[in-house]
Amino acid sequence: MALTIPGFDHIRLPGADGVELAAAVGGSGSPVVLLHGFPQTHLMWRHVAGRLVDEHTVICPDLRGYGASDKPEATGPDVYAKRTMAADVVALAASLGHERFALVGHDRGALVAFRAGLDHPDTITHLGILDVVPTLDMWDVLQGVPAAVGYHLFLMAQPPGLPETMITNSADVFFGSFLDAWANDPTAVPEEVRAEYLRASAAAVRSIVADYRASAGIDVVHDQADLDAGSQLAMPVTVIQQDWGTRLGYDAAGVWKAWAPDLDHRLTRAGHFMAEEAPDEIAAAIQDLLAR
Repeated sequence: MALTIPGFDHIRLPGADGVELAAAVGGSGSPVVLLHGFPQTHLMWRHVAGRLVDEHTVICPDLRGYGASDKPEATGPDVYAKRTMAADVVALAASLGHERFALVGHDRGALVAFRAGLDHPDTITHLGILDVVPTLDMWDVLQGVPAAVGYHLFLMAQPPGLPETMITNSADVFFGSFLDAWANDPTAVPEEVRAEYLRASAAAVRSIVADYRASAGIDVVHDQADLDAGSQLAMPVTVIQQDWGTRLGYDAAGVWKAWAPDLDHRLTRAGHFMAEEAPDEIAAAIQDLLAR
């Protein structure tokens, strides 16, 4: 049985196009949806969610293609487009009676949240982004030797076949390498949680690759169309990142300001898995965001 957040109900809810998502739901009050990153499941929010439930209904789904959610075959580029995955989240929240809600995403979930904010501005009241830049900007800033940290983006962008085979043949080593390299505090992901992430990821290689492949194709097309149209995020936005701007030589706050006029940009000393390494800091930032 998959691990979930203690004290939360674990249920299945409708997403878009007949896809069902598994989600942990708890608390009461104004709704907040928390989206996980790679190579994780909704379990990454276990500490932060518990800090929000006294004032909010907290909804933590597994993204389509991850964890216990459905993993449809990637029959076309739209199946794992962030636009489609954002529609999943909007449909899921609506099924619980929430036509408007705050949305916070980490890593892959942050890209879904970004797209939801652009596509559904009347639905997303507040937007939180943890440790990414928008897809279009991501490809621009990955330059030089420091960009080797993102080698997996290029691997999974390759045509179907090779990346799936390579990753399947070394799944625990591949997914485990990110858990090792990206955490400043390895103890933040205890062994039983690590084992759950590895188990869930190994069972989802094809859909995870399809998610990443979309970010080298259809997601870029969608971002470029919004950039060309001058689209921006209309809601209050908080971005929390490691200091990638210094490491990769770009203005991280400036990148985000171009998309989000009402921006609170913060740097953290925590590693990539900041919701697990620094839950007090992340929960406080989310509460600050919701108060704006």
